[in-house]
Amino acid sequence: MKKLGAIIGLFFLLAGCASQEASVTAAQELEAPKEHSMHEQALGKKEIKPEYFVYSLKDSRTGQVLKEYKPIHFSNKEVYEKEIKQLAREMAEKIDKPMKNAKIDANGNLINGTKKIVLSEKELVENLKNLKPTQLDVNVPIYETMPNVTPESVRGINEVVIGSYKTGFRKTDTGRNRNIELSARAINNVVIGPGDSFSYNETVGQRTAERGYQPAHEIINKELVMGIGGGICQTSSTLFNAVDQTGATITAITHHSKTVGYVPVGRDATVSWGGPDFKFVNNKDYPIVIKTFVDKKQGHITVEIRTAKRYV
Repeated sequence: MKKLGAIIGLFFLLAGCASQEASVTAAQELEAPKEHSMHEQALGKKEIKPEYFVYSLKDSRTGQVLKEYKPIHFSNKEVYEKEIKQLAREMAEKIDKPMKNAKIDANGNLINGTKKIVLSEKELVENLKNLKPTQLDVNVPIYETMPNVTPESVRGINEVVIGSYKTGFRKTDTGRNRNIELSARAINNVVIGPGDSFSYNETVGQRTAERGYQPAHEIINKELVMGIGGGICQTSSTLFNAVDQTGATITAITHHSKTVGYVPVGRDATVSWGGPDFKFVNNKDYPIVIKTFVDKKQGHITVEIRTAKRYV
């Protein structure tokens, strides 16, 4: 009997150990999958970055989508900044339009100009630097400015001369004189309102044979060569000297690579299509008008800047 009791006791002892071991194993099995799952989540959890998204670049004026853009180099600051600056430049080239200044007709009536349109490249670059995964629309800042003139503001604008300059040319140089005449006609009666800018190249336009411009001598790289439109720099130089008398803000001017005979040294303003331009801003609080007079018989061009008597 004692032997049988010992055997039964041993049996229960072993059964208890086995049960305890089974409980520990079961607990471990229950705990292990939980630990493994958390580890997988940690490994699988990715930082949400702008590179994973496509952004809509929208016109600030209309909300129209101008471009879909994926910032794949967002994490590489140097590469990304070059990329978005190039993007902003390319978009601006398609959108920017210079202002077409207003003019007055022979009766003094206002002929409206057209607005200037500018995409702010600097602002767009900043917007692209600050992309957020929670906001997939990107503002493309585009600004419009109309010429700052009204029919009332130009009333009597021909009354007072506030700047004037005259230069002479050879009467026998017919091709060159024709180019002076055409370019002078293009800037005649152009009105520049308060704060408005003027661009000689944009106003005169491209000088081509189709538009009537003639071959004539012009200065390129210190050499006197023949070219379509030679002589238009005399018009721009005469304009510069008249404008300078008014105290307007000159914003772009380039001198010839060699001296010219029709103005003193340093008083010339060379221009070329796609190259140097003559620009200024009307810093007055009233509009001014450009008047040109070409006398081919006497051989001179006069440019006057005028305004209404009530303004001065």
